[in-house]
Amino acid sequence: MAQITASMVKELREKTDAPMMECKKALTEADGDLVRAEELLRVKLGNKASKAASRVTAEGLVGLYIAPDAKQGTVIEVNCETDFVAKNDDFISFIDQLAKLVTEKNPADVAALGELAFGEGTVETTRSALIGKIGENISVRRFHRIETANQLASYVHGGKIGVLVEFSGPEETGKDLAMHIAATKPRAIDASGVDAALIAAERSVAEQKAAESGKPAEIVAKMVEGSVQKFLKEVTLLSQPFVKNDKQSVEQMLKEKGAAIQSFALYVVGEGIEKKSEDFAAEVAAAAAGNA
Repeated sequence: MAQITASMVKELREKTDAPMMECKKALTEADGDLVRAEELLRVKLGNKASKAASRVTAEGLVGLYIAPDAKQGTVIEVNCETDFVAKNDDFISFIDQLAKLVTEKNPADVAALGELAFGEGTVETTRSALIGKIGENISVRRFHRIETANQLASYVHGGKIGVLVEFSGPEETGKDLAMHIAATKPRAIDASGVDAALIAAERSVAEQKAAESGKPAEIVAKMVEGSVQKFLKEVTLLSQPFVKNDKQSVEQMLKEKGAAIQSFALYVVGEGIEKKSEDFAAEVAAAAAGNA
């Protein structure tokens, strides 16, 4: 029986994107023959979809597509289990095609998107086949489509942050807005768009802090209101200092450019998903140690 080393498991994992333990099993069955092990995995991967479906998908990518006339566009998040798969060409192509499909077909939600014709079947059958091929769970988490009489601009940072902006004005201003939003992550365009529950929570914290000051009630009230206003200034786009010139606010920049923003969508991959802590080196070592 050939000894299965950590480097062999890692090499097979990088070649196939299969789960670590599956790589170890295939190498054991192939008596250390990497070529044979890869063949075994390709045969087995077709059955992975159902087994992978329950696993957490907190990694992934944001995809963006804007129609040639810049009047319709989509930002979409598709998740997977590991960052390795997020770099897989098939995974990237799947996301890019979905962003275009949503823009063109305008499905009502993720479920409706899954039923649309795609390749030789539907989006859902293609997703399942991709899970089988890659060996990791893949989920279409969310998308936001904008159709406008104005213009659209977008920005993607490292595939992990995606912004779609509906605006009017110079094209360069739209790009600047998208980059600014990716950098500062505002909650809304102005205070009217901030979730009331979020403001209430901030006010509660401010009240507790101010109460500890021991100052008169009227001073405490002013302190609380000042804290809330400071919070709103930080999380609303128009009030934020413009990233390319922090001496003016975004609102001032737009006025100077004769531009305006109507809406935006900001996606950060895995936002709100509880992630499992992973140690790739430890995983490789554990897989290899299992052969001892």
